[in-house]
Amino acid sequence: MADKSYLDWPFMAAQHRELEAALDRWASANISQEHDADVDAACRHLVRQLGEAGWLRHAIGGTRYGGALDVIDTRAICLIRETLARHSGLADFSFAMQGLGSGAITLFGSEEQKERYLTRVAKGEAIAAFALSEPDAGSDVAAMQCAAVEDGQDYVLNGEKTWISNGGIADFYVVFVRTGEAPGARGISAFVVDADTPGFEIAERINVIAPHPLARLRFSNCRVPASRRLGQPGQGFKVAMATLDIFRTSVAAAALGFARRAMDEALGRATSRKMFGRALADFQLTQAKLAQMATGIDASALLTYRAAWQRDQGQKVTREAAMAKMTATETAQQVIDAAVQLFGGLGVVSEQPVERLYREIRSLRIYEGATEVQQLIIARELLREAAGPEA
Repeated sequence: MADKSYLDWPFMAAQHRELEAALDRWASANISQEHDADVDAACRHLVRQLGEAGWLRHAIGGTRYGGALDVIDTRAICLIRETLARHSGLADFSFAMQGLGSGAITLFGSEEQKERYLTRVAKGEAIAAFALSEPDAGSDVAAMQCAAVEDGQDYVLNGEKTWISNGGIADFYVVFVRTGEAPGARGISAFVVDADTPGFEIAERINVIAPHPLARLRFSNCRVPASRRLGQPGQGFKVAMATLDIFRTSVAAAALGFARRAMDEALGRATSRKMFGRALADFQLTQAKLAQMATGIDASALLTYRAAWQRDQGQKVTREAAMAKMTATETAQQVIDAAVQLFGGLGVVSEQPVERLYREIRSLRIYEGATEVQQLIIARELLREAAGPEA
């Protein structure tokens, strides 16, 4: 059973402990590691399950639109992702993308946009997606080429997006395009594009080592009403970064969930596996490895829930979220690799829990800002602080 002593840390309130306990019970009864071979169908099913059970209410802000609270609780988001990740990577993915895909609407949407989209997201009746990356513009958002031109009461979109999670199954996409109000990142705007909009198509489905819906999108003279713009023209970079600021810390939480599951599997293996007449856990090499794994998990948890708590207090967490995301994902990779090693040959057998975790963790070190990008963010913030307020 996963260590839950972190729930008693000062970062947590009573409602967070109650939330985790209720979700863990629900997930144990309703979420299986064995999903339908049709990943699209499995994700649609999981979104419906999460919506019907009320968990997706935490992914959006605004009680009048079905949200659990008027303002998204970052610690709740992190606890949900960590708990779901322990049970199923696909369940965590399904929850996270509902939040990331609709987060910009929560933060910058008009009343009409919120009423149209958020209520359905919270109920699991509509699937959301966040379309930022392009073939030549991932972490470097300023290199974006997908563009929109204003035409009367509409904008006409042309270009491509890629690595878009929920691509192919989403009912709507929050799309970031160059509108040219200023050079670089200042000339980008955000739009909500319904999946059935003429001129929009799924150009390619992308298969990855931990299967989930992923696609390359194409816009060909795709006409979108100006009323579907989020925020002001040229405000798209701000919209994207504000959305990522909420959910970047939750990526660390998902990594924690994977790491805790790997730790549980490793402890079970170490105490039951016999070697040379002794349990694997009796060897000092094994004990040293378990100690390293446990320490790394606790360090990651401290950084993760510090960042979540700070954001819930209204503090800026650019540096703290980057530290949490970098540390938790890199540590989880090491913990899972160690668990695979403890399992020996069984650890690389397809669909064994630790083999599945080995595939699932890898992308977390890349998406929502690769580890190297997090290092740049942390250093930039440190140097800015060192230069003083007048710099």
